[in-house]
Amino acid sequence: MTSFLNIQVLVTALVPFFLFLTALIIFGYMTRGAPFLASTESRVEKIVELADVKKGKLAADLGSGDGRIVIAFAKAGVEAHGYEINPLLVLWARYRVRRAGLSGRAFIHWKSFWRQNFSKFDIIAIYGIPYIMRGLESKLKKEIKQNARIVSGTFTFPTWRYSKEDGEVYLYEKNQQPLDKAM
Repeated sequence: MTSFLNIQVLVTALVPFFLFLTALIIFGYMTRGAPFLASTESRVEKIVELADVKKGKLAADLGSGDGRIVIAFAKAGVEAHGYEINPLLVLWARYRVRRAGLSGRAFIHWKSFWRQNFSKFDIIAIYGIPYIMRGLESKLKKEIKQNARIVSGTFTFPTWRYSKEDGEVYLYEKNQQPLDKAM
């Protein structure tokens, strides 16, 4: 009987937590965000490689989830910032950053990337689902500086042509030629 009561107490405690978590995921999705899908280790490696990470650069991960790309950028030697709207993922990512010993180089912000200006960043990583890519393309074209590199996992921008592809990871570069004519 005691075992049954322990299970009942556990279930009673966990149900509100899972309902809250579900509401946060739905809220994030409805506020122009994507559901969290963790990038594989091989995809993170491709993102870092295509980003051509060099010390002294500044990187951002839009919709940073659990922070794995931010951590990979910081380990590669750049200052990295993640922008995430799901507060549970922000807490988890901040914990992972501390555990990795990267607190001075990796930062996770509880903030919508739609409200952030990216003009100071050299590298931007995104995993944006199709319905946000048009708006994000327009935002980044206006904000990013010359020679900035954008790496997108799986999904492409509707009109901006990528300059390089590795599997389902795409590199976009802002260079001296008009973006719509970039190869």
